[in-house]
Amino acid sequence: MSLLSSPTEMKPGFLDGQLLVAMPGIMDERFARSVIYICAHSGEGAMGIVLNRPAANVNLPDLLVQLEIIPELERILLPQKVGRMQVLMGGPVETSRGFVLHSSDFHIAQSTLLIDDSICLTATVDILRAIARGEGPKDAILALGYAGWEAGQLETEIQANGWLNCPADAELIFNASAELRYEMALRRIGVDPAMLSMQAGHA
Repeated sequence: MSLLSSPTEMKPGFLDGQLLVAMPGIMDERFARSVIYICAHSGEGAMGIVLNRPAANVNLPDLLVQLEIIPELERILLPQKVGRMQVLMGGPVETSRGFVLHSSDFHIAQSTLLIDDSICLTATVDILRAIARGEGPKDAILALGYAGWEAGQLETEIQANGWLNCPADAELIFNASAELRYEMALRRIGVDPAMLSMQAGHA
């Protein structure tokens, strides 16, 4: 399968483990200025996590109590890094469900998807229990919901200049602040964010 309709324009392949960076031509306003990590991409469609939309007024300790993973009284016993773990709005699909992107030092059989050598996805509550006990992965972010595309939809959006893509890395995903990820990803592609803003203003 080719990402574009003409196989001569781009070599065949899928975008698992890549970042999608929204361009001014993106057709869906919900994804304006978004950076999305692609977790799965095949001929049947694609699934990814938006990396630069922090969940407003939501933190992981609160969620652990709400989900009854820990009782309220044990909140103060949580490992310090649990309070610092980013909670993101991962996309408009299944927003009540949590998806944890994490380093590959943690794995749950039949539940963890290894995306590349350093990044995995786990969507079961067991990983949150492990994180609460201090036994989870070294690096992790929690996303509420995800972004999804039907067969051929992402390829069409790329062809319409809605997205650029570049390789992802753990530093950008786990350590950069959400507010900086868009500019960081653009610079990796070689695009000056200031020039892109000017082009968007004249679109």
